[in-house]
Amino acid sequence: MTTLDDPPVRPPRPWSGRRGRRAPWADALQRTLQRPLTPYYLLLAASSLLMVIGLVMVLSASSVYAYRVTGDSYTVVRRQLMWAAIAVVGVLVVSRIPMRVVRMLTWLALPVVAVLLGLTQTGLGREVGGNTNWLALGPVQIQPSELAKLTIVLWAADVYARKEKMLGNVRHMLVPVVFPVVAGMIGLVLWQRDLGTALVFFAIAFALLWVVGFPVRFFAVALSVVGVALLVLTWTSAERMRRITNFANPFEDFHDAGWQPAHGLFALSSGGVLGQGIGASQQKWGDLPEAHTDFIFAVLGEELGLVGTVLVLGLFLTIAVAGVRLATSTEDPFVRYASFGIVVWLLGQAMINVGMVLTLLPVIGIPLPLVSYGGSALVPSLVALGLLILFARREPAAAAALAARRRVPR
Repeated sequence: MTTLDDPPVRPPRPWSGRRGRRAPWADALQRTLQRPLTPYYLLLAASSLLMVIGLVMVLSASSVYAYRVTGDSYTVVRRQLMWAAIAVVGVLVVSRIPMRVVRMLTWLALPVVAVLLGLTQTGLGREVGGNTNWLALGPVQIQPSELAKLTIVLWAADVYARKEKMLGNVRHMLVPVVFPVVAGMIGLVLWQRDLGTALVFFAIAFALLWVVGFPVRFFAVALSVVGVALLVLTWTSAERMRRITNFANPFEDFHDAGWQPAHGLFALSSGGVLGQGIGASQQKWGDLPEAHTDFIFAVLGEELGLVGTVLVLGLFLTIAVAGVRLATSTEDPFVRYASFGIVVWLLGQAMINVGMVLTLLPVIGIPLPLVSYGGSALVPSLVALGLLILFARREPAAAAALAARRRVPR
């Protein structure tokens, strides 16, 4: 019991110790992430650094293979540099075209890509790794399914943007994006026996349906149908069955189906924390198939170690965070759907590739975006990231911030 002579009882002060106090760097990080130009700078920096890392790793991982085939260790990386230059030019061209023209061009690109996918099953098609998904056009071979990924994302974003006010109806969510277009593209890809690319198409379609508000109860039905279809497709292919049954423990069939994933694990385990150094990979000398394409992440881990692999994964995560931030803050429906579709496509493909190398997923021939060798994959991926950077820069708040910086006297 207190009396008037007792000192006043003060309420307990808020805890100001280390656990209750917000770190200054956390406040600074939050303020930085909230700035309108943050997505633009994050996308530009992460994409540029990934492209540089990819070129360095293609040079290192392909040098032995290129010398054995052509007598020149730089043949492969020179081609990759050429494709990178073409992609940069493509981004510069797209950045100077009004967005309504870009959206219109997707309607022209869609039937062209469908025809190219069909032509792979003619005399122009070339079989690589058991899949007839390459098309020989004179001296150049392209993979039309890689062009189809970018085309589907941009075309579907345009359709959903035009039907923005009708997306409360399930029929408008499905037609014509899922049926017949994406379903038809998946059919053409499965005709090529390319299950990995078909899974990427599934992921893009599901992601876009999620963004437009497709009812959750229908996702369970759709996933069940897809799961049954995957089981049937796997059961009917002896090659897929071997990959599915051996991916968890590749050492059971070390000299056959487990050879590639097992040597991928050898490469990663020998890299340690800091790696063996650029150019010092042992597995690229012939033991690891597709060292500069599908399994370049294993060579990266061997030469740059845990630090290098975490850096690459962090750059992909940065692109995802910036892209989602852009998609959730924009008022333009086309930018919203296109940004989210591009992020799901590139991040999903990266996750599948890394999962293959880590033997968490079966080997299904999916390249690592911006890092693996291949112009058919590099050009669409770089153009897609260029569009993301362009979207971030053209956002009203970001454009105003850039204009204000130009007006500041130096």
